[in-house]
Amino acid sequence: MGSLTGTTALVTGGSRGIGRAICQGLAEQGANIILHYNQNRAAAEETASTIKTDVRIIQADLSSIPETESMFDDLADTPLDFLINNAGIWRPTPMGSTHSAVVNEMLDTNLRGPFWVTHCALHLIKDGGRIVNVSSVAGRIGVAGGRSLYGATKAALDSLTRNWALELAPRRILVNAVAPGYITTDMTDDFFSDPATLEKVLNRQPMGKLGTPEEVADVVVFLCSDGAKFITGQSINISGGLVI
Repeated sequence: MGSLTGTTALVTGGSRGIGRAICQGLAEQGANIILHYNQNRAAAEETASTIKTDVRIIQADLSSIPETESMFDDLADTPLDFLINNAGIWRPTPMGSTHSAVVNEMLDTNLRGPFWVTHCALHLIKDGGRIVNVSSVAGRIGVAGGRSLYGATKAALDSLTRNWALELAPRRILVNAVAPGYITTDMTDDFFSDPATLEKVLNRQPMGKLGTPEEVADVVVFLCSDGAKFITGQSINISGGLVI
């Protein structure tokens, strides 16, 4: 199949968008997939149907510590070569008009979620394994539309990436992140539905186009490959030059 034959990857938020492309990209290289989803079972099953290696579907709300722990109880002693922390939400949090429930949801899903998933997965990840966090360029630049808290959670995820790389180096576990820019997914459809917003975004893009989930997945697959065996603690921009 490919360079990852015989390995196993847990991909959170693997049913749609970037997560779906990551599952497919890793499977194309031979990895078996544990596909996590939260709400849309049909989407998870549809994605699983496109994967030719072994695939297992698991469900949990990763903003909930009890549900996260229950998910790992179900995984029991399944050894993992790769953990891909992809699950996240993209909500506007404009200053002066944001409900506290939205703030809690963002923090629980985008920050506490990957922290606790990694905490629970650590005894399953093989020495020499890989962790890849899906961050965002929003952690490094300002994003219009009241997205400050989203950007803050992604900046924090980049910080976790660097610190975990140091902490897990004795086990030779490599920890990196990818930081997508503007990518065409169902999560960003509403944002790009306004022609003026889309034009403004494209005018900032040196490459003159939006990215695709597959372009993000290609880098994740690389970070799981032998070609990245001396890379750790890095967050790689996949933004078509947006941060230049």
